Amino acid sequence: MKILSTEIFLFKIPMTPFTIATGTMHYAQNIVIKMHTDEGIIGWGECSAFPMIVGETQLSCYNIAKDFATYWKGKDPLAITERLAELDTIIAGNYTAKSAFDLALYDIAAKAAGKPLYAFLGGKSKPIETDLTIGIDTPESMAKDAIDFVKQGVNIIKVKLGKDPTEDIERIKSIRDAIGYDTKIRIDANQGWAKEEALKVLEGLAPYQIEFCEQPMRKYYDDYLPALCAASPIAIMADESVFTHHDARRLMATKSCHSINIKFSKSGGIHEAIKIHDIAKANHIACMMGGMLESRLALSAKMHFAMAMDNVKYYDMDTCLLGHLEDPIIGGVQFNGMHLTISDTPGIGAEVDPAYLAKLDHFTV
Repeated sequence: MKILSTEIFLFKIPMTPFTIATGTMHYAQNIVIKMHTDEGIIGWGECSAFPMIVGETQLSCYNIAKDFATYWKGKDPLAITERLAELDTIIAGNYTAKSAFDLALYDIAAKAAGKPLYAFLGGKSKPIETDLTIGIDTPESMAKDAIDFVKQGVNIIKVKLGKDPTEDIERIKSIRDAIGYDTKIRIDANQGWAKEEALKVLEGLAPYQIEFCEQPMRKYYDDYLPALCAASPIAIMADESVFTHHDARRLMATKSCHSINIKFSKSGGIHEAIKIHDIAKANHIACMMGGMLESRLALSAKMHFAMAMDNVKYYDMDTCLLGHLEDPIIGGVQFNGMHLTISDTPGIGAEVDPAYLAKLDHFTV
């Protein structure tokens, strides 16, 4: 099989502004690729740039994608390891852009095998319930959102924190006062707390039954994580500190986290995510399937991965529910409340509406 051409689309999805500790997003900065092969199989991929976290933008992904597509033209998409290694010879890092190409390869490979992606990865279908995230706002507004979530049947709420330690504690107190303790709460500081204040904040939050805290400090303070993990009354999940399996290996060797958040846009896609999953499993460190602001296209790939990997224990798969104002995806993952399902269509099982694609800026290699 050979790659004939690749279409690259600027996939800018308008959304309700969403705020975390590192900034506010007004639209999803995504790109979509559509990879054509000489056997008529089409591979779909999507990535979602989050500049303040990964250091990539929509335009940087779009531009480097042209180089990737040019390098792969005429080559075998089923040689996944070889193809992905080639991208590292073109440019270091840039894992977000690489993840779109990774997903397209796995989509093609699973379609060629006649299997849904989760089965191609060696897994089987299983029930998945995601959390739903509250962005940073005033304590009163966040409590109101939490009440609305509970009324919608949400059982797990993820709360963004990291702006101000004192107010962060007040935010969680207000939410607990509003909804009680029957709903799980997990928190994400997105590197927002200073190393001197992280433990004090976690101790202040401990009475509110927090499942875990994602990324309390900047990743350049990873050397402080072992002491924080040992002292914290709340379990610590590494997110921005783990891009690759080498990061995961380093953190586990120093007992720097209790769990890891896997995101394709950080790791470069499925191939590297498997390595993170496997090394975490070997060290009895549970993983979460997370994401940036992907549409249901990439979310479908994440659904397959989460079903296939038995050490993925937590699910933060609400990306396209975080204020996306358009949903141009055909097929793919479906929501029944916070419960996710997907069909057994070969491959990822999702694609973008051709009428929507026709409106987008694009480039073909």
